[in-house]
Amino acid sequence: MSVTEEVLGLDLQSALDELHRAGMPGVCADVRSGGRSWRGAAGVADIDTGRPMTADLRQRIGSVTKTFTAAAVLRQVERGTVGLDDPIGRYLPRLVPGERGTAITVRMLINHTSGIPDYLPWAFPSMQTLSPASLDENRFRRFHPTELIGMGLAAPAGTPGATPGIYSNSGYLLLGELLTQLTGATPAECIATDVVARAGLEHTWLPDGPSIEGPYPAMYEAFFGLLDPPRDFSVYDASWVGTGAGMVSTVADLSRFYAALLDGAVVERASLEQMQRTVPVIALDGSTIEYGLGLHRHTRPEGTFWGHDGTVWGALAMSWISEDGARQLSVALNLARWKPGSIDAALENLHHQALRP
Repeated sequence: MSVTEEVLGLDLQSALDELHRAGMPGVCADVRSGGRSWRGAAGVADIDTGRPMTADLRQRIGSVTKTFTAAAVLRQVERGTVGLDDPIGRYLPRLVPGERGTAITVRMLINHTSGIPDYLPWAFPSMQTLSPASLDENRFRRFHPTELIGMGLAAPAGTPGATPGIYSNSGYLLLGELLTQLTGATPAECIATDVVARAGLEHTWLPDGPSIEGPYPAMYEAFFGLLDPPRDFSVYDASWVGTGAGMVSTVADLSRFYAALLDGAVVERASLEQMQRTVPVIALDGSTIEYGLGLHRHTRPEGTFWGHDGTVWGALAMSWISEDGARQLSVALNLARWKPGSIDAALENLHHQALRP
């Protein structure tokens, strides 16, 4: 290890330790900068047993899944089986019939400008009164994608193609149904073959059922302080998010994936250019983000980065890569929706230490 690599590791380990001291049970990160790489962890994977967090654990990655789903659809576009500006009603007329099916395009589903609201407040009704009750009620509930899509389609709609778009998991479940319609395979099979394998990933998949294969941490949900102490939701049926936010991965695989994507190894360069054409989108937290086709452009003091972040009950993940591919950060946290405060400052410091030139 060179002196520069050693200093990089010391700074990053210190940042992870600070995040743990701020209240995060466990955190792990993969950092790549100027040809150097570092991987580390801090805190515990399980509060009850004290099992340490390690950087090789598999964790739910939430909406980082959307980049995988978008890439799988772009692979179909490359084959000529579907067009980005084709109406979704041409392929899924029973799910999105009539004028709506004609007005909403595949592109609009991917970049959140379809006008179809997110189904979450109807799948988890207690969210409408800021109560976490539905989280436990739905732990082992098996949703079919069309059931959730129907909830989104039944909600008050926006105008297809209008900006800013409204971030919506409903559109990404429709993309999963589109993949099945086009290929006859499950969305999980499409993503595994056309995206995961092409990127050379070893520990990334879309699970079927509530459990995660292999070693994983407990994943604690605080629901903005209403669950105190936070509750472990690591065992949870992922059908409630599916192709929108249901995948499992490791921080090393996430870095490898985004590096391969921006290098043209997952989709063709023309497809990547489409993925990086952004529009303003209002995120679930109310902020406005620059969103492409499954890719989020993230502008920071350290530069411009591409990638995605995501959360499910109990887990949060994010992966960012600089435009030139020289700097990357992938991080996984096993506590979600904490009260704002010291954790946020420590997480920002980790980003700065990892992404600075």
